[in-house]
Amino acid sequence: MIQNPAEAASIAQAIPFSSYRELSRTLGYTIPALALLWYLILEKKSLPYAEDRIKPGLKDIYPLLIGFPCLVLIGLSISFLMAKFSPFPIPPKVEGPANALGWTAMAFSCLGTGYLEESYFRYYLLAKLEEAVSLRWVRVFVSVAFFALCHVYEGPWGILNALLAGTLLAVLYERYRSLHGIALAHGAYNAFVYCMGSFF
Repeated sequence: MIQNPAEAASIAQAIPFSSYRELSRTLGYTIPALALLWYLILEKKSLPYAEDRIKPGLKDIYPLLIGFPCLVLIGLSISFLMAKFSPFPIPPKVEGPANALGWTAMAFSCLGTGYLEESYFRYYLLAKLEEAVSLRWVRVFVSVAFFALCHVYEGPWGILNALLAGTLLAVLYERYRSLHGIALAHGAYNAFVYCMGSFF
């Protein structure tokens, strides 16, 4: 039985990066899910005032410049706390890509995941909640709770990371009404996680 977190961290296995797995997930799940979501949004015209939130512009720069470093800070803080104080088993490290094909697959995967999750949890869900709930903090809470539930597979520390990151992204979305800024920040953070696996 493992007695301390440091010992657990040294035993944790690494998950090797697979270009095939990333491309399969991106082409087989992420892109079709994103296409279906946006078809439902645009075809059914289910969201009011959608154009001002999805049209790229200068409003996207601030959430990107604020969101990415804050997501990195949250992720590094969670990793530090997990390594020092976790009573739970340390999850395996995710390795980064090793070649040009891998880096390309990783970039598409991270960008696609960032756009899919932000399109649903922030853009769609917050806008739909806006129709039914007048209190902004309640809308943010519901969006963040669903986002965290989708990260249960990452264990307690992953849930905490999703709660903090989801709160940050929801607040940035509510403040700037920018889908692209938070989606790019989210995608860049996912890529940062792979880079950490490659270089550290």
